[in-house]
Order: sequence, then structure tokens, then C-alpha cells
Amino acid sequence: MMPFTPTKPLRFGEFVALMALMSAMVAFSIDAMLPALPVIGVELSPGMPTRGQLVIPAFMLGLGLGILVCGPVSDAYGRKSVLLVGLVLYIGGALLASKAATIEGLLGARVLQGLGAAAPRVVATAMVRDLYQGRAMARVTSIIMTLFVLFPAVAPSIGAGIILLADWRAIFYAFVVLGLVSGVWLMLRQPESLPPARRRELSLRAIGSAIAEITTHRAVMVYVFALIFSFAPLFTWLSNLPVIFDDVYDRAASFPLWFAATALIAGSASMVNAQLVMRMGMRKLATFAFSWQVAVSALFVVLLQIDLPDPWNFGLFFAFMCSTFFTIGLTFGNLNALALQPLGHIAGIGASVVMSISTIGAVAVSVPVALAYNGTPLTLVAGNLGFAGCALGLLLYSRRFAAADMA
Repeated sequence: MMPFTPTKPLRFGEFVALMALMSAMVAFSIDAMLPALPVIGVELSPGMPTRGQLVIPAFMLGLGLGILVCGPVSDAYGRKSVLLVGLVLYIGGALLASKAATIEGLLGARVLQGLGAAAPRVVATAMVRDLYQGRAMARVTSIIMTLFVLFPAVAPSIGAGIILLADWRAIFYAFVVLGLVSGVWLMLRQPESLPPARRRELSLRAIGSAIAEITTHRAVMVYVFALIFSFAPLFTWLSNLPVIFDDVYDRAASFPLWFAATALIAGSASMVNAQLVMRMGMRKLATFAFSWQVAVSALFVVLLQIDLPDPWNFGLFFAFMCSTFFTIGLTFGNLNALALQPLGHIAGIGASVVMSISTIGAVAVSVPVALAYNGTPLTLVAGNLGFAGCALGLLLYSRRFAAADMA
């Protein structure tokens, strides 16, 4: 047996660490670039330096395209081979980006890098579903989400440190190292999780049949829509927070520190969830979290009508921000596991469709709230109340058909 075709299953801790590393690749690839955007714009597009900001959307474009492809392909050819091909594309895109002489070349390389990053983002989730189900899957997902949430807190600092020591192009070498470590670890240690007997034919008919099954499955779609309203506050907060910290609280300079503290709190929520979910169950724990957030959001809508002096005003807002991100940490992994629970036989395309619908849906419902910003945190808090209320209503409705082992 070749050393890169292991058959012995990984221990729980090592498997979770490997899946977490690959799942966090997307967050690191986006947030580590943030400090470099102004420099990239000036260097590669001096006539229009704002084009440097397209580095992020270019990556997301490749990621979005890849998400729809990787799941079905991994259902047909196995998880491990698709992951390795994706990592090769990711590394190749990073190397091309590090040598780009024009902004167009850099953006093309970022699309390729995003296309490759879709494999670890989607297929890692499918691999977890292959090996775990129910509450055990929710526990694994919660631990993975801890690193996924923590990476945005530290990635900008890592990127800024690399720029300080070298230049912005060196950030792409960090991506290469990350891809190589993940690929070698996967190749040498992780067995294939989808045996040939469980694979599905890769055809338009088979893909169409799987999509129809997913989108007409009542339980799956209820949890997917709950995922939308669980994820939407994250997009709204990321859009509005820098402006609110500057306009309302005059703390723009210290915003990265406050955001890092919030991300740490959100990461701790995933760890708490990993401990509680085995006792309480996924749906019950998520229902409790959304009930709490509805109550807290309603309270803050009232408190915002009171003209409290600083730092009390800011302290209350920061507490609310931590509560929101903590709720996301208690719900995202559980809802994702609930949505994928009935899709074990099509876990790859199931992960693709669930991820695509929940991400696109969250963006769609969060944009109007973000654009409604009126110079106060009120629209953000009220939007949070609406999102949590919708998610709570969906989970209460799901009690009509939830199986006892998923409660």
C-alpha cells in the first residue's frame, strides 16, 4: 500500500484539526488580503487605485463557481481526489498572483485561487457528513466553526505583519504554504471517506434529480432558510460596523481590536455548542439561541431610545455585538448539520446546494438592512431582531416534522 493511500481512520482530534484547517482557508484567503488592498491599487492600477478592492470579489467569484461544481464531482469521483485537485488550483492561483504584473492578471489569478478554495470549503463539509451524522456531526461542525470564526480576527494582522516584513506579494506565499500543508496532511493521513459503492453518476440527469430532491425536501429547506437568517446578521454587521465605530462612537482606530475580541467570543460559542449539543440536541439549542437573541435585540431597540453617555452607550453596543456573534456560533453548525442530516446519500451536492442557497440568501436579505444605515445603530439592531425572529419562527415550525433523534 502506498504511503499516500491510508486506510486507517484518523483519530477524532486529528480529523477535526485537518477539516478545520481546510475550512478556514477561505476566511484566511480573504481577510489576510485586506491590509494589502490600498498598496495593490496604487502599484498595479495607479490610474484607478480603487480597482485594488476587486481582489476580494474576484476570489469570491471563483469560490461561488467552484462551490456549485465541487460537490457533485466529489459525489462521483470521491472526496479526496477532488480536494487534492482543488488545493493544486489554489496553490497555482496563489503563485500566479504573486507574480502578477497587471491588475487584470492578479484578478484572474484570484479567480483561479477562489475556484480551488471551493474544494476544501465544500468537500470538507461533505467528508464530515460521510463520517458523522446527527448530534455527532453538529459537534464536529461546531469545533470546525471555531477556527473558521477565529481566522477573520487574526488574518488581517497576519497580512499586515507579512507586508511589514516583506511586501504584499509575500502574502500569496503564505497561501502556498497553507495549501501545501493541507494537501500533504490530507494525502498522507486521511483515507477516502466515500467508497465507490456509494458514489453517484456524474450526469445532468443525476445532478438535476439531486437538486430536485434537496429543494423539495421540506425539512431540509426549512433549515436552509433558518441558516439564511442565522448568517444574514454577519454580512450586515461586517458592512456597517466600521462606519458605526467611526461615525457613532469615534473608535475607528481601535476597531480591529474590538472586532478581534468579538471574534474570540464567537469562537468560544462554537466550543460551548460542541459541549452542549450532545445533551440538548441541535434544534433545541438553536431554538434557545434565537429566543435569547430576539429578547436581547428587543431590549436594545428600547435602550437605543435612551441618550446614555459614553462609555455606557458604547459598552452596551459592544455587549450587543458580542451577543449577536455568540448566537451565530451557537446556531450555524447546528443548522448546517440539521439541513444535511437527510442528505447523507448525496452529501457532496447537498453541501454545495445548502451552502449556495444559504450564502446567496443571506446576502440578499442583509443588503437592504445594511443600506438602511441612518447614522445610528438602530437599523442594525432592528434588522438583527427581524432576522432572529424569522429564524426562531422557522425552528418552531420545524417541530412539526423533526425526528426524535434530531430534536
